[in-house]
Parts: sequence; structure tokens; C-alpha cells
Amino acid sequence: MYGRNGFIQYQFVLPKKTSYSSLEEILQLISRSSSVPPLAVLKLFGAGNKNYLSFPMEGYTLAVDFKIEKKLFKFLETLDKIILNNGGRIYLAKDARVNKEVFECGYPKIEKFRILRRKYDLDKKFNSLQSRRLEI
Repeated sequence: MYGRNGFIQYQFVLPKKTSYSSLEEILQLISRSSSVPPLAVLKLFGAGNKNYLSFPMEGYTLAVDFKIEKKLFKFLETLDKIILNNGGRIYLAKDARVNKEVFECGYPKIEKFRILRRKYDLDKKFNSLQSRRLEI
């Protein structure tokens, strides 16, 4: 269905107060792009929690499947900017490409999480390609 290169699921959340206009802008960009997804899921979240890397916040989350193509990653960087400019964040459990700067803007408690990892030497004992890329 997605071809030899497969797909990426891109998921983000936006605060409820900026969701409508931000989602409208993002959906218009997606519909005009060459990366029109065959699957998209929109959900409304309630209040988030206080965990350092918690993804949910009160607002809308959109998960979109994109076929991996040459222009896709540049396009997703454009979406990243809209999401960050509107107080949102990218879902780490589905992330395969976000950069450290985008990650840190979306997760303001990251430094507390890094301190906790260092305290228990988890930065040396438990790593992934993602944790190295984002310097978690």
C-alpha cells in the first residue's frame, strides 16, 4: 500500500485554544501537498499530566500516515514549525525524524528528565537511536 519505502506515522497535539486555526492550516497544507495521506485520526484530549515527557495536553491530536517520499521530511519540518508556533508537540512514541530543537520546544520539562536519567546512570545503561538523536 505504501510502496517499498513504507510510511511514517506523524502525530502531534495542539492546545485546545489554538487547535482550530492551526489544524485548518495544517490540513490545507496536507491537502495541497503531494503527500496526501490514506489515513488520519483526529481525537480530543482532556487535561495532560505532570510527567516530564507527557504527550497529552488539553486539545486535539492528529495522527497521519504519510508514504515516505523524497519531499516528505522537508514537508514535515514545515508542519513542525506550525505545531511549535502554536504551543503543540510531536508524539515521541511515533517519531522517527524530529530534531533536537523541535523536541525540546515541545517538551519544556526535558531537562528535569535528563537530570533524572543521569542520576540513575540511565543515560549510559538504557539508550535508543532516538534518545541519542535527541540527547535524552
